Amino acid sequence: MTVHFIGAGPGAPDLITLRGRDLIAASPVCLYAGSLVPQALLSHCPSGARIVNTAPLSLDEIIAEISAAHAKGQDVARLHSGDLSVWSAMGEQLRRLRALDIPYDVTPGVPSFAAAAAALGAELTLPGLAQSVVLTRTSGRATAMPPRENLAAFAATGATLAIHLSVHVLDKVIEDLMPHFGPDCPVAVVWRATWPDERVVRATLATLQASLAEELERTALILVGPALAAEGFEESRLYAGDYDRRFRPVGTEPRFPEAE
Repeated sequence: MTVHFIGAGPGAPDLITLRGRDLIAASPVCLYAGSLVPQALLSHCPSGARIVNTAPLSLDEIIAEISAAHAKGQDVARLHSGDLSVWSAMGEQLRRLRALDIPYDVTPGVPSFAAAAAALGAELTLPGLAQSVVLTRTSGRATAMPPRENLAAFAATGATLAIHLSVHVLDKVIEDLMPHFGPDCPVAVVWRATWPDERVVRATLATLQASLAEELERTALILVGPALAAEGFEESRLYAGDYDRRFRPVGTEPRFPEAE
């Protein structure tokens, strides 16, 4: 028996990995985060599977469901939205399972920031502008931010910021970012990326507040940084015709000569 933690992706039911789909189909028990995981993914569950929406459950109740399946020797598909490596509450579940000696594995999923970037048709790292992406959030009731992790500190690096769970404190977000990025810095707010009711708002830091005609749920993602709207960036050396690389030797004395 194994508990399969599966990243269910950002919303579109076909944005789940083949491995994730097959694990769902092979598991007689499915626990899913119903507030964000689309119902369509449950169609992969086998006939007669026990399907439990964990949105209204406590951690103790979730572990009780898993323990009951373990006692019966039944595999569990545990679905979380996006990818499990950030803000999934997986860590606390894994700690409980280790204490109970219940086996588990983890299958990654498409994260929300990647889905949002795809909706924008944007590369978040551009030569000469940004070579880092910071995944962050602001403090909330459930989880406070560590003292040294704050938007101003991240903005000072010039990296592209993907700010989660913070649209409800947009005034504070803009206030913290403005001194570092400036009023003309491009911003995008993406709500429910890849869902049928996806919404995208493009603006600048100066115009963002006015551009949001209505309040969006806190699951909206804020992307900020020069890379979002840049056109005059340098081309990558990766595909430059004179760039000597292992798979395309160039010049009379290439670093990586072709094997004879």
